[in-house]
Amino acid sequence: MKELAPVLIFTYNRPEHARRLLESLAANELADKSHVIIYSDAPRDEADAALVAQTRRIIREAKGFGSVEIVERKSNMGLANSIIDGVTEWVNRCGRVIVLEDDLIVAPHFLRFMNDALILYADEPRVGHIQACDYTQDPSLPDTFLIKWTGSWGWGTWARAWSLFNPDGAELLRQMEQRGLSREFDFGGKYPYTRMLRRQVQGKNNSWAIRWNATLFLADILSLNVGRSLVANRGFDGTGTNCGGGDLYQSVLYDSVLPVKKIEPISENKAARKVLASYYARTNSFRAKAIRRIRRILHGDFGA
Repeated sequence: MKELAPVLIFTYNRPEHARRLLESLAANELADKSHVIIYSDAPRDEADAALVAQTRRIIREAKGFGSVEIVERKSNMGLANSIIDGVTEWVNRCGRVIVLEDDLIVAPHFLRFMNDALILYADEPRVGHIQACDYTQDPSLPDTFLIKWTGSWGWGTWARAWSLFNPDGAELLRQMEQRGLSREFDFGGKYPYTRMLRRQVQGKNNSWAIRWNATLFLADILSLNVGRSLVANRGFDGTGTNCGGGDLYQSVLYDSVLPVKKIEPISENKAARKVLASYYARTNSFRAKAIRRIRRILHGDFGA
């Protein structure tokens, strides 16, 4: 195998989440050959200072990797700016990167899959993103498929694709609406990705991921996704900046090697897109939201 892609991990104020992620990553077959860069954002305020300090103690003890580099931010950058900065630096240095956030855990062959995929599709201009998480749990999905959508839970990309990233949400939204692509972007109106982009423009969220998603969508660039999940999100427990959803996005980790084979022709898998649209229709309907709201209230969660 060629030189392995660097693994970027972004942490903030969740020490136990960071510990679980590092433990799961260290259990990977290629961990002892991988260079891992761990970013620790500075606390926003005194309330977060103790948890950030705890998180930093944990990441300083990270072991099981080929090498570890820790970047402790001196001031609070926020997740979006930290990821954009870190990915830009390392993808330009190494040509490709693997990216994880601290609320994830990974399967034992996650690094194998990501590196295999990044090598196999390195020179394919219509593929700009690798995504290793599946939360639909739909058995009809193939092991891997191409789709015009990017997930942000355990992903990778190349310098050639990241060079297209447009951080200007207002321009992305203008193009989306001018070209009449909002409904397609929203999986036939089943999930409000355009609304998410609009809220980013309005300052109501600071999502880098919606801007990356829109960037590649507008450029008609595909993502290689998995039908067997190698990543699970464990952040829906009230501890994160952008949490919510309860068990809505639960994944069952796939413990076997997930083979990476070149998909020909390079085109979107329309059946897979319908699976995602159907999943969003079931989980994002008014009725589904109302049921989740009632369940949260019954469990004592009175948040929005």
